[in-house]
Amino acid sequence: MLGYVLQFFIGGTVMLLAAYLSQSKYIFLSGVITLLPILTLMNLNLQVHNMSQETFHATQRNGIIGAIGMIVLMVIIYYCSGFMKPAYAVFIGVGIYALYMVVSKAMFA
Repeated sequence: MLGYVLQFFIGGTVMLLAAYLSQSKYIFLSGVITLLPILTLMNLNLQVHNMSQETFHATQRNGIIGAIGMIVLMVIIYYCSGFMKPAYAVFIGVGIYALYMVVSKAMFA
């Protein structure tokens, strides 16, 4: 239980600092894109102590795929919001993200 509290505190602190220190006018988006892969690797580091080597490698692979998926989601939303309404950009981004995750699961399962 203490591990989850620690992960929540570390993740929240890192995201808060990323948003605060970003020099972009898109503060939140910039912080999320920059730190999602870092947070994923930090989470894996906290979990490695309770896993076998095989489980760790599967989790590491899934974490990397998930981090890339979140970057894909943010990039699609950012790109599409430049020429369409934000709600449509989010729907398209979530659709492409879901497709990415299904294809990734099928390819790497």
